[in-house]
Amino acid sequence: MGMTVGVVDYGVGNLGSVLRALEAVGALPRLLLRPGQLAEVDRVVLPGVGSFTDCKHRLDHGGWSAALQDQVRGRGQPLLGICLGMQLLASHGTEGADDATGTPGLGLVPGRVQALASLGCTGRVPHVGWNGVRTVRPAALLAQVPDDTDFYFVHSYAFVPDDPQHLLATTDYGLPVAAAVQCGAVMGTQFHPEKSGRAGFQVLRNFLQDRPC
Repeated sequence: MGMTVGVVDYGVGNLGSVLRALEAVGALPRLLLRPGQLAEVDRVVLPGVGSFTDCKHRLDHGGWSAALQDQVRGRGQPLLGICLGMQLLASHGTEGADDATGTPGLGLVPGRVQALASLGCTGRVPHVGWNGVRTVRPAALLAQVPDDTDFYFVHSYAFVPDDPQHLLATTDYGLPVAAAVQCGAVMGTQFHPEKSGRAGFQVLRNFLQDRPC
């Protein structure tokens, strides 16, 4: 029997492409409608579309935040955040926040999410399209993905990890921008693997096979 991968449905975006991509790489995808279902799957994917603050409030109000923190911290369940889903793993995010302190994130990968422009990016924002990704440290999530492989990005904000050891890969968009992060069993990609063709599917396969220590 294949590995079950739950995709969190907290009311944002069309999740069909993520479910189809997981099925294509041999997983048994399952749409999760309630936090209690997290315990019924082997791994979890957290997607995200829209504003950091709005999506975090949705996670909070639906009971997802506490459940995800319990599953990951307490039980070591592997989690992959995609695009805004990766950003929600951070300690704080400034998008849509009421003050400069930012909105608290899930806190699963210590760091802060800031506007690309505030980081010194001079490129067009949002950053939309294909861009090369370069690893900064070896990681199972990016196995068999050569440096400078193109992935598909859509974002206006970037994840800045507190600990450089949590940064797996960057993409160059006028400055190095975090493309993938990992802290233990918690992983994230700023790019969309489900929209990135063969290379993206390889990342999803790696997520299924990785055995984080």
